Amino acid sequence: MPTHKPWGGRFQQGSSRLTELYTESLSYDRRLALYDLRGTGSHVKALHKARVLTSTEVSKMIAGLKALEKDLRAGKIKWDPFLEDVHMNLETLLVKKIGPLGKKVHTGRSRNDQVLTDLRLYVKDAVLNLGLALLQVQRQFILLAEKYTNVPMPGYTHLQRAQPVLLGHHLLAYVEMFERDKHRLAATYEAADVLVLGSAALAGTAYAIPREFVAKDLGFAAVSQNSMDAVADRDFVTDALYACAVMGIHLSRLGEELVLWSSSEFGFVSIGDAFTTGSSIMPQKKNSDVAELLRGKSGRLLGNLVALLTALKGLPLTYNRDLQEDKEPLFDSLDTVYLGLQVLGDLLPTLQFNTERMRRAALENFSAATDLADALVKKGLPFRDAHAAVGQAVAYCERQLKNFENLLPDEWPRALGKKAAGLLTPLECTKAIRLENILNIRNVTGGTAPGQVQKQIGRWKKKLGF
Repeated sequence: MPTHKPWGGRFQQGSSRLTELYTESLSYDRRLALYDLRGTGSHVKALHKARVLTSTEVSKMIAGLKALEKDLRAGKIKWDPFLEDVHMNLETLLVKKIGPLGKKVHTGRSRNDQVLTDLRLYVKDAVLNLGLALLQVQRQFILLAEKYTNVPMPGYTHLQRAQPVLLGHHLLAYVEMFERDKHRLAATYEAADVLVLGSAALAGTAYAIPREFVAKDLGFAAVSQNSMDAVADRDFVTDALYACAVMGIHLSRLGEELVLWSSSEFGFVSIGDAFTTGSSIMPQKKNSDVAELLRGKSGRLLGNLVALLTALKGLPLTYNRDLQEDKEPLFDSLDTVYLGLQVLGDLLPTLQFNTERMRRAALENFSAATDLADALVKKGLPFRDAHAAVGQAVAYCERQLKNFENLLPDEWPRALGKKAAGLLTPLECTKAIRLENILNIRNVTGGTAPGQVQKQIGRWKKKLGF
């Protein structure tokens, strides 16, 4: 039986049922429908400028496209999976709306440059929305940092307590991360902001279409310069997937900290009930499921990036059907990150920090050791010798089951050893390990001193439009 596909003139037999099922993209690419109508509208106007369509034909086509858009927004479109994709569905519906004239709409273009036009428009809007979501999350972090500016807590390396920092300083680290994410999104936007319509299948259109006019009409900043590269290029998609993957890593690191900090072992923070769940068997449980999913969903974001890169790596120029595999990973990654940012923006204001617990933990496990070594350095002892002396003092305390704060005045010389013993008085040792002194002394740009943290909050508030 001859095929009735729009491209089926040379075929004597239709596709098998499994081929139809395996090759269709309508189930996911119909989210591009509004962009497809928008691109088609500009293409129609360009065909008029190329003297392919008359003014009357253009007016009728534009009216038909607007009617389709109205139906689409109202949920009245009946999609036909037999027609494979969103493009063929909309073209067929246009023919039903305006008659045989609709068959002219595909003149001078291919689905190759058509779908890329849709996808580039979609990515531009999507990354703008992600940027706004990131901005809202940044603002929530700023509010938390401002609220908890002067709360001491332990900073960690290797998940071991390292040096005291301020909670506000720790929270601002995520503002920095998300700012870099915004830069990656801006680069993705720039990569997508190129008109490819007019490249046709691969060699360029045979009609005198004014591509610069189309670019301006659709809001593209540039026009592609090589038709073969234009239809083969998916760099902007991999850029978007990479940006999403890195955002996912940042969300994952935050999720991990929230999981750890909300555990009984840490006891640093409580997450609002609306963003936690219970156990089906253990009545006492309050599980940090949202934070765990912020961590867990990073895997699919990484997988989506690798999936497309793997699909691209062996493709000859120009278009290959493998490129159909760009959309599902892209849509999934954009959706996943956007929803994650939205839920995070709502979760952050519910955080309640146990400031007393954090303060106590800030000096446990000899977190003041570096500052004690620095105090010896300022008395003239080489840093490596100071490092060894303080390490010896830590070992002494562990043998005596004490912390620095518990040492008696006459114990300091024994703890530090001969080289360091005469350089610091017990009072100077006590001053060196005092929490407020440890924090205040780091008064350098980017440091954790209260004044520096307040300065950074002020800078961010100005930059983010508070």
